[in-house]
Amino acid sequence: MKINHKTKWLLGGLCLAMGLGTAQAAEDKKVDVLLVGGGIMSSTLAIWLSELEPGWSMEMVERLDKVAEESSNGWNNAGTGHSALAELNYTPEKDGKIDISKAVEINESFQVTRQFLAWQVRQGVLKNPRSFINTTPHMSFVWGDDNIKFLKKRYDALQASPLFKPMQYSEDNAQIAKWVPLMMEGRDPNQKLAATWTPIGTDVNFGEITRQYVGYLQTRPNFDLKLSSEVENITRNADGSWHVEYKNLKDGSTAATDAKFLFIGAGGAALPLLQKSGIDEAKDYAGFPVGGSFLVTDNPAIAQRHMAKAYGIAATGAPPMSVPHLDTRVLDGKRMILFGPFATFSTKFLKEGSLLDLFASMSLHNTWPMVRVGVREFDLVQYLIGQVLQSDDDRFAALQTYFPEAKKEDWRLWQAGQRVQIIKKDENQGGVLKLGTEIVTSKDGSIAGLLGASPGASTAPPIMLDLLNRVFKDKLATPQWQAKIREIVPSYGIRLNEHPDKVQEEWRYTNEVLQLAPAQ
Repeated sequence: MKINHKTKWLLGGLCLAMGLGTAQAAEDKKVDVLLVGGGIMSSTLAIWLSELEPGWSMEMVERLDKVAEESSNGWNNAGTGHSALAELNYTPEKDGKIDISKAVEINESFQVTRQFLAWQVRQGVLKNPRSFINTTPHMSFVWGDDNIKFLKKRYDALQASPLFKPMQYSEDNAQIAKWVPLMMEGRDPNQKLAATWTPIGTDVNFGEITRQYVGYLQTRPNFDLKLSSEVENITRNADGSWHVEYKNLKDGSTAATDAKFLFIGAGGAALPLLQKSGIDEAKDYAGFPVGGSFLVTDNPAIAQRHMAKAYGIAATGAPPMSVPHLDTRVLDGKRMILFGPFATFSTKFLKEGSLLDLFASMSLHNTWPMVRVGVREFDLVQYLIGQVLQSDDDRFAALQTYFPEAKKEDWRLWQAGQRVQIIKKDENQGGVLKLGTEIVTSKDGSIAGLLGASPGASTAPPIMLDLLNRVFKDKLATPQWQAKIREIVPSYGIRLNEHPDKVQEEWRYTNEVLQLAPAQ
């Protein structure tokens, strides 16, 4: 016989009355907000709510023994402050014209992130900006006549937006060598190249931001952090709140919390947890895991001679997260270079997950959409097979197209994090591959989850604003919330792309607070 949580606590009360112990009799903890996952998304939402509703109680449940150890860990992602300065997939060519609408949208979103981070520095929530964000030029780097023609058209189109005015374009190898000398040494001088270079790009350590956020939250009396705790069951209470049961992976003890609002920001594990909740909205989704690895060097003689995030063009069928790039990174105060990513495949939904994750997520509702996407996205399937079959020599040869004089002994292979590409049920096509970030909420707004990958962490503050608008719409409309949001994000409600003066004002403010290089 299965004993539900209500029966369990009734039995506990009986045991107490009979003098058989008190452990079973404890009542479930009750909180206003329960956050599942100890990464950048959950912590960003918690910081927003601590600003907007400081009296609300919150609990965060994380399955690992530290926060920010999965997708948010600096070693498990590219660390790019995604603002479409270098990522060519955000500016597709349609009917001979470059569509910059997505690039503008992502850039504006990152400006919200910059303001949010600046506010947290001013409040003392975040300390020492150089520990988590550093100026790092963003660069698009291409060769071949068609790619050069595309890059020039892209540059011309982006110059219509004040958000991209600092961007420079060149087909002069000597100029490109000034920007990225490491990438030009040993290269055929007759190779035709083109590059855009934007000096205001950033390298961001989202793991460090998460750790500082959670460290601050732990100083508040109404916040509780549960580490090494894995959610085992999610059920609905009669009053509409959510009953979440979790197990401590170190000592085997179990506990439960009732929450008025439940947020699932658990990276690749978000989909299975949403499925556990039983909400209809989760039935529309399936997930397909894609991992990544990087070649890494921390040799100072090399790392100090490259200062850029240089993005190329993705291979046919590759997802956006697989665009090759030669990246300057600052992790734990140390400068290094990463090259990749190289796609890997595992049925795990998390780097520290289970090989059964993919199969456990499959159901009668989402299997057919997965099959339809697999048939239609054959280029993606071929790409992934090719990546998995790559040898060490293949990966090193790819590195040499960006850094011709690279030597094998200076580089090591690092397995990065797992991402879950989202497949959504579609009436016309059966299923469609969703390459962005997707917010899933119940009709009553009492539970929400975050699915998907790029641009992800870079746009966590605006994504969480969007979530707040969906689940706390009435509160978001109040003068109190509106005033506080505008205090934190001065450009809130303004399309920066349409206000060049506001762009300059926002850059000056955030550059000063975050100790970033000024825009020229």
